[in-house]
Amino acid sequence: MSLLPAGKPLAFAAQGERLCLGVRRAGRWIVCPYGAVLDGASAKDQCARCAQLDRSRSVAADTMADDPRPYGVYLAYFGPGLLKVGITAAERGPARLVEQGAVAYAWLGRGPLMAARRAEALLGSALSVPDRFAKTAKRAARGALPPVSDRAAALSQLHRAARKLAGWPETLDPVEFACADHTELFGLDRIPGVVAELGGMTPGAEIVGEVLTGVGSDVYLRLAGAGAGGAGAGAGEREGAAGSGGAAGVVAVMDARLLSGWVLGPAAGGVTTVPLRAAARGAGEREREGRGKGGGQEGLF
Repeated sequence: MSLLPAGKPLAFAAQGERLCLGVRRAGRWIVCPYGAVLDGASAKDQCARCAQLDRSRSVAADTMADDPRPYGVYLAYFGPGLLKVGITAAERGPARLVEQGAVAYAWLGRGPLMAARRAEALLGSALSVPDRFAKTAKRAARGALPPVSDRAAALSQLHRAARKLAGWPETLDPVEFACADHTELFGLDRIPGVVAELGGMTPGAEIVGEVLTGVGSDVYLRLAGAGAGGAGAGAGEREGAAGSGGAAGVVAVMDARLLSGWVLGPAAGGVTTVPLRAAARGAGEREREGRGKGGGQEGLF
């Protein structure tokens, strides 16, 4: 967030090919031994073999059950009807909530990893609380958020219901309810109700605009120039290619994870040449689409 403050101009181009970032071990990245080229439209920054190696020692993949660190169980709010449960290493504090773009959150408990896992599973089975939502659902909800008090009330209600459940892990210490809201941190008031979506980068593609705000991995930009086909198109219309004659000034959201693996250089032109997708659909439709395991959530912990 600090590297992309509101008002910061951006103008860059993708150079060469998008390459796998390799594997992170002992706090550093080990270069991909395969030199794998990645799909520019995918948020994944690893090839399949590096991702498999990563998951061989991963809390998210349940291959790190011996992790001795304490974990926190949290409830996260992304919009009306979009409440999830999750866990994160206690030492990370709220960093995971910021990364996910949680509008508001509250801690539920703290304790050993497997106890936190059991609590997460308990909420899923007893209260049907999901552990992920699609990015599209989160984005759509940001354009029509209720007041802060309503968000806190929704979290408080779920927090009370969760604490009343039978089967609460004995080694998980409960945490009193306290709502934290990210309205100011994310600059949510700077996000308009209708926002186009920038597609994936390709060699030579350029993005030129001004930063409005950032939410998790999403960066909201007012574009200096864009394709006429995508910016104001309806949901049923196909993706529009960018060009010099289009919708300068349109607000679009970019998933910064799509930049991972590219070498970025200065933009040669004054317009955005990355394709624009149609504006997001209504929050209710996105919510139904985003529930469950098909959510494509960002990496955990």
